[in-house]
Amino acid sequence: MEKNTFERIVDEVVASSPPFAAARVYKELKIKYGKPSGQWKLWCKRPKSEKERTEVIIGAVLTQRTNWKNVQLAINNLKKAKINSLRGIYRTGKRSLAPLIKPAGFYKTKSRYLFSLIKFIFKKYGSLAKMKRQDVEELREKLLKIKGIGPETADSILLYALDKPVFVIDEYTRRLIKKRKLSQNLSYDFLQKLFEKNLKPRSRIWTNCHLRSKSKFHYGVKRDFRLYQDFHALIVIDGKNGN
Repeated sequence: MEKNTFERIVDEVVASSPPFAAARVYKELKIKYGKPSGQWKLWCKRPKSEKERTEVIIGAVLTQRTNWKNVQLAINNLKKAKINSLRGIYRTGKRSLAPLIKPAGFYKTKSRYLFSLIKFIFKKYGSLAKMKRQDVEELREKLLKIKGIGPETADSILLYALDKPVFVIDEYTRRLIKKRKLSQNLSYDFLQKLFEKNLKPRSRIWTNCHLRSKSKFHYGVKRDFRLYQDFHALIVIDGKNGN
C-alpha cells in the first residue's frame, strides 16, 4: 500500500535522525501500538471541532494529579449538565463548576484553575478558532501567566487543542529518557528542545507539505504538530504499559 504524505515525512525524519534518534523511537512505538487509542483517539484526532478542542482543554486541566478514568467521569458530568463549552463554563462560574468535576479530585482548586483559563479564552478571543490564529510563543507566554497553568498543561493545550507544534514533556517522557540513558538533564525546557531539535526533516517532501503552513521555523526547519501529537501520546501509552 502506498504511504501517505505524513508517513513519508516520518520516514524522512528517521532517515535524517542524529544520534538521539527521537524519530526512530517514534517508529518503534508506532509499530508496537499503532494509532494512539483511548484518551488519545480524541486528542490526536485531526481535524477537531470547537467542542472537541474545548474537551481537550478541560481534560488538560483536570488531569493534573489524577488518572484519566477520573477525568472522564468529570467530563461526563459536564456533558450531562450541558456546560462543556466555553460559554457554558464561563456562565456557570467556578462555584457551580466545582461539584461537577469532583471525580477528578482537588475539585475546588481545579474549578478555579479551569474557570480562570476559560474566562481568559472567552473574554480575550471569544472562540478557539480565533485563539488558534495567535503566534505560538505569545500564546504560550499568556497561558503560563494563568494560575494553575504550568508548562506541561500549557503545552498540552497548545499541541492537542490548538495544533501548535510544541513537544509536551511529562513524567512518562522523562522515564523514557532515563531508561534509554539519553540525557542526564531532565529539565522541562532542555528536554523539549532536545525532542524538537532531533525531529528534523530535511527533504522536499517536508518542504512541499508545509508551503502553506504558518508554523514557525525551529532550529532551521519547520515543526509538525501531527508528529508531536502522535509521538507524545505513544510515549504515554508505552509508559502506562509499564515500559
